[in-house]
Amino acid sequence: MARTRGLTTFVTAQNEYSLLHRSAEMGVIPACAHFDVGMIPYSPLANGLLTGKHRRGLPPVPGSRLASVPGANPSRWLTAANFDIVEGLEAYANERGISLLDVAIGGLAAQPQVVSVIAGATSVEQVRANARSGLWRPSATDLEELDRIAPRR
Repeated sequence: MARTRGLTTFVTAQNEYSLLHRSAEMGVIPACAHFDVGMIPYSPLANGLLTGKHRRGLPPVPGSRLASVPGANPSRWLTAANFDIVEGLEAYANERGISLLDVAIGGLAAQPQVVSVIAGATSVEQVRANARSGLWRPSATDLEELDRIAPRR
């Protein structure tokens, strides 16, 4: 509408998007590509699951977003299917000598239309770790493997 009416067009969209929650790839990302709009994902670390701090069969880590933010809904995130993916991504990272955080942020940053990945942080060290994680650049083969481990669903 903005384009047809000569108005300022959108330049980015901001949707929930991570290697664990890839539904944006089914509609939003293709629309962004069609209209030349970038994507700035929110929750790229899937409420901390893609940092490795949460473990299968255990309650949310005390003080974490899942444990302390009203409406975070731990039962949505702490599922067997999600842990299957997280553990697969952890194994992938370990085989390459990188961190799960590298995979979560670097792998997401390499997706089509993603122009930036912004992750929340509660400490200076988390900010530094998030910034470092964007340095990993996955190859085309890496991206295929990430798609196998964390399929679009």
